[in-house]
Amino acid sequence: MQKRRIGSSELLVSPLAFGCNVLGWTINEKQSFEILDAFLAAGCNFLDTADIYCRWATGAGGESETILGNWMQKRKNRNGVVLATKVGMDMGNGNLGLSKKYILNAVNASLRRLQTDYIDLYQSHKDDDVTPPEETLEAYQQLIKEGKIRYIGASNFSATRLESSLLVAEKFGLPRYQSLQPHYNLIERKQFETELEPLCVREKLSVINYFPLASGFLTGKYRTQNDLSKSVRGGGMSRFMNEKGFSILETLDELAGIHKATPAAITLAWYMSRPSIIAPIASATSSLQLNELLKAIEIKLSNQEIERINQCSAY
Repeated sequence: MQKRRIGSSELLVSPLAFGCNVLGWTINEKQSFEILDAFLAAGCNFLDTADIYCRWATGAGGESETILGNWMQKRKNRNGVVLATKVGMDMGNGNLGLSKKYILNAVNASLRRLQTDYIDLYQSHKDDDVTPPEETLEAYQQLIKEGKIRYIGASNFSATRLESSLLVAEKFGLPRYQSLQPHYNLIERKQFETELEPLCVREKLSVINYFPLASGFLTGKYRTQNDLSKSVRGGGMSRFMNEKGFSILETLDELAGIHKATPAAITLAWYMSRPSIIAPIASATSSLQLNELLKAIEIKLSNQEIERINQCSAY
């Protein structure tokens, strides 16, 4: 498997990242271990989590990191994975943001849960417009010097704020974001492609997009109103059930038949063909789902097929 480099870092990752938001939420620890084992056995190595996963379900947070830590400890495979986690979302009791004080405390909590000495890619989970970028980057600089993190990334930043952080890093000799994790999928293309993608390409930031399957719609799982009750995410699918959404599914279905794959695999292969994207983030709750996603790595869409997807999903 051809690994891809994150920004100008030394991190080489698989072209698919496993989204660990499901760990401790829709799958338990035993199931999580099985999925993670299969992901690594397939030659992949990129794991993405966050301190807040999955506070929305438990009220606490840290469950995903805890399961990952238990898995790495049991398998003794820490050096075999590229571990990405995030900081900044609301953990309750005023614990949120990107201030230096908070980051220095939050990273230690993540390290304890992950049972590791270092994090490969530590990401600002969302922008903090109260804290100056230099304060945030100074915190990361200290953590890099202490060996607790290796590189940094941003998530959910506007183009303006991301560019500002890059300029501050250059001006003051501070660590530079190597990646961006934006909300981006075939149905929701405009904001990323018009605002963020040109900046990432120019500044050589690697893109690690989340919700690449539009919370499951692009798998083809939701095609009628009756399908909305199939999962906890089903309620939000109705906004995609329109002429554009069904046109995209029709094209994906046809290409899936040609490549003997699933619509999800075709979708992921389309992201992998974009120069700006290093690895889409996708989750699976069963070995069958995971195997379907992994097929995307082997699929090579033709220029004509890429253009067909471009056209049906155009904004």
